[in-house]
Amino acid sequence: MKKTNLNILFTSVLTLFLCITNVFSQSESEKISDLISQKKTYNKENKNTIVYKIQLYNGNETEAYKIKQNFSLTFPEFTPEVVYDKPEWKTQVGKFKTRLDADRVALIIKEKFLGAIVLEDKI
Repeated sequence: MKKTNLNILFTSVLTLFLCITNVFSQSESEKISDLISQKKTYNKENKNTIVYKIQLYNGNETEAYKIKQNFSLTFPEFTPEVVYDKPEWKTQVGKFKTRLDADRVALIIKEKFLGAIVLEDKI
């Protein structure tokens, strides 16, 4: 009789332990899934995509707009933009996905605009 009671007690304790372990692992799994979901949402809302731009000029406002106009006449297939980044004005062109693409275009642009450089930017 004592052996049967001992087996029942052991089985009950083992079952209880397995149930607690299972509940804990499900709880942890749900937390991990929730964190993954939160990270995906964050990434969609806060895109920090790296692009490459070609900077034609860095200096005063008047010259930046002159460079923009001259560039538009020379290379009508590209759209330059003037950006104010304290304390200087910058004339930039393009939002290339890879550095290689930006470098290829920069080689062409450097024939007319010697100071053109490729910069990495986050958007």
